Amino acid sequence: MSVPAARGTPRLSDIAGQAHVSEATASRVLNGRAGVAAGTRQRVLAALDVLGYERPTRLRRRSAGLVGLVVPELTNPIFPAFAQLIEQSLAGHGYTPVLCTQLPGGTTEDELVEQLEERGVTGIVFLSGLHADTGADPDRYTRLAHRGVPFVLINGYRPDIDAPFVSPDDRAAAHIAVRHLAELGHERIGLAVGPARYVPSRRKAEGFAAATAQVFGLPAAAAQQRVRHTLFSVEGGHAAADALLDDGCTGLVCGSDLMALGAVRAARGRGLAVPRDVSVVGFDDSQLIAFTDPPLTTVRQPVQAMATAAVGALVEAIRGNPVAHTEFVFPPELVVRGSTGPAPAGD
Repeated sequence: MSVPAARGTPRLSDIAGQAHVSEATASRVLNGRAGVAAGTRQRVLAALDVLGYERPTRLRRRSAGLVGLVVPELTNPIFPAFAQLIEQSLAGHGYTPVLCTQLPGGTTEDELVEQLEERGVTGIVFLSGLHADTGADPDRYTRLAHRGVPFVLINGYRPDIDAPFVSPDDRAAAHIAVRHLAELGHERIGLAVGPARYVPSRRKAEGFAAATAQVFGLPAAAAQQRVRHTLFSVEGGHAAADALLDDGCTGLVCGSDLMALGAVRAARGRGLAVPRDVSVVGFDDSQLIAFTDPPLTTVRQPVQAMATAAVGALVEAIRGNPVAHTEFVFPPELVVRGSTGPAPAGD
């Protein structure tokens, strides 16, 4: 293939380099020739997109259908991270994603689902939706299933909803964080987490109680005294950290990275240094967390694996293949950075 080097025209060498393939392979893809693996073809097309080039008409394939992605909001960077990976995976299967974001006082989840059904979506992915709220009516999902719309639910398992679920191991996440702080010498450790009615919050609190019982022999009632339920936000983390610092905690485990940033702010507001006086552990490990001050130690949510599994289960259901209506649980990973350190003397 001969590609002119004129302004605005893709250079074969640039595309091949971006896709990490040979120029011969890139040429085969761009000319629509057979003999290229689907994953490789997708990398070459993605390289065109990343470099800002328009795909040639012959490479634009017909969509297999619309798939809705319902997310609670986009201010928490973990939700855009999930959305991007889910959309990429859907596109790789030939589906066109439709992102639906809820806003306070705006369109509800039920209204978004109704709008998606009116557009004839072939399936829906729910991320941290009402299924995660133990106070919400689960029958909305039963009715959706009866209308023949396949769906998958991420974060927040409910045994009374008959569907595939994808979750991180929230109990293990809290346990990992507690053990990390304990190994650094911290003895008074607290948990700042979201509202108790949400499944991920409850599971993290359960993991925290189990870890403190195992490591310190702390009774369940005493562990509960070191848990503060608030909002999954910087402000929520700040408020929870204030209460835990008042209780003498030197190690803070947080239910999200945003809450952890609020906890750092609360410590600094008291003239305390992180991690010299207080150590803070977050949860999620969204893209910019490594660049905070200090870089945040966090428990990484396996977003890539979860997104791939969720889309895979949904695509199988759309195609009429049997999918286990159970919870697929993915292990988290501790990422140690600069917000945790040895306990201060006298802890």
